[in-house]
Amino acid sequence: MNQSSPQLYDFGHYRLDAGKRLLSRDGEIVPLKSKDLDLLLALVERSGQVLSKDDLMKQVWPDSLVEEGNLSVHIFALRRALGETPEDHNFIVTVPGRGYSFVAEVRAVSGNSSNHLIRLPDPSAESAVRFEPVGGAVPLDSRFYIERNTDSEFRTAVTRRDSIVLVKGARQVGKTSLLARSLQQAREAGARVALADFQMFNASHLNSAESLLRMLAKSLADQLELAVLPDQSWDEELGPSMNFSRYVRREVLGNNHPPLVWGLDEVDRLFTCPFGSEVFGLFRSWHNARSLDPAAPWTQLTLAMAYATEAHLFITDVHQSPFNVGTRLTLEDFTREQVAELDRRYGSPLSETELYEFFQLVGGHPYLVRCGLHELAARGASFDELKSKSDRDEGPFGDHLRRLLFSLNQDAELRGVVRDVIEGQPCPSAESFYRLRSAGVVVGNSAQSARPRCLLYSNYLKQHLL
Repeated sequence: MNQSSPQLYDFGHYRLDAGKRLLSRDGEIVPLKSKDLDLLLALVERSGQVLSKDDLMKQVWPDSLVEEGNLSVHIFALRRALGETPEDHNFIVTVPGRGYSFVAEVRAVSGNSSNHLIRLPDPSAESAVRFEPVGGAVPLDSRFYIERNTDSEFRTAVTRRDSIVLVKGARQVGKTSLLARSLQQAREAGARVALADFQMFNASHLNSAESLLRMLAKSLADQLELAVLPDQSWDEELGPSMNFSRYVRREVLGNNHPPLVWGLDEVDRLFTCPFGSEVFGLFRSWHNARSLDPAAPWTQLTLAMAYATEAHLFITDVHQSPFNVGTRLTLEDFTREQVAELDRRYGSPLSETELYEFFQLVGGHPYLVRCGLHELAARGASFDELKSKSDRDEGPFGDHLRRLLFSLNQDAELRGVVRDVIEGQPCPSAESFYRLRSAGVVVGNSAQSARPRCLLYSNYLKQHLL
């Protein structure tokens, strides 16, 4: 970067200090690896432009020959650091067939600006409630994260170094936030940690077991900074499963490395892949190897998997499934007491009577609860205003409700089932019930007891489906 370039860039809640090579969010440092920071600088300095993958690789790795998969791994890491979700890319957008673009508004600040210092919290001051954006994974240090019983159960299983820890829950119930906290606990306990979010993989990665397992191996090598890369040990005659298993056993877990906790988020995406059973069967074999091959280092590995869809709908061979072994947990919506605690952390914008009505409206849906409380506390809306606009497209929940309706409109059969449930009828089959419950549209213990997840969903969908 030349001498006349600005040294500071502001976008959203973030500030990028090019001179000091620091990224901060609301004054608090966001840790980034060196190459992730180089990539972020390249994107931010040319915000609004589409940068080809070749250009980015030449700029970030000027003296090295790297594969496109390396770039994808670092884009994934940046999106995670910036709090992006698979549904919402507010900063880095993939332009199919062309490359990547940094789409957030960027404000360049001169290097001698008086307000560019990283702010440190005043430990002696009782500060007012500091709000944060709602959506995506809840930051690790957020005061708005509410622990549920599943949190402690998940932490205990990771501490025990269980082979497989599974957490199932509907969409936007908080699985990724729970997974992030368990991984952080593992880091603090001295374990190595890696993460694979299957929503971040593109179509080419999910084209075959070979392409996916190679990408997973490269991701592990990059995150763990391994000396031996997958391409150096991959034997085309062995096949993808054996190659990947050998690489994990020798390079990832061998060489007296500390234990590894490998987080796998949104693994549902594999359920519909024709090779999904092969990959899940491989994970199951590692669980079995703890007993069958005790001399191997498989006791050093914990797989922590988060998913929403009922696995048994897609994996028919129980002996190939990792979803019927290990520790199995379910993450539920907030209870009324947990909603009351979150209301308190937002400064108690609801009275006791309003709190009851609010819970009736949004149930314990974690995203809707936070979205509603943020509207009341941060934007100063009254509860009557929130309630009167709640089921409108232009209301505070409008974006979420429109996405829900759009998803249902893609499947005429499920749309018809939802219409029946709204009118008080049961789901016609167990499969339709499980699909709608996994999507977070209905709740209940069976097809017969299915009902809309909350009153807000019922009110909105009545307007558009009946």
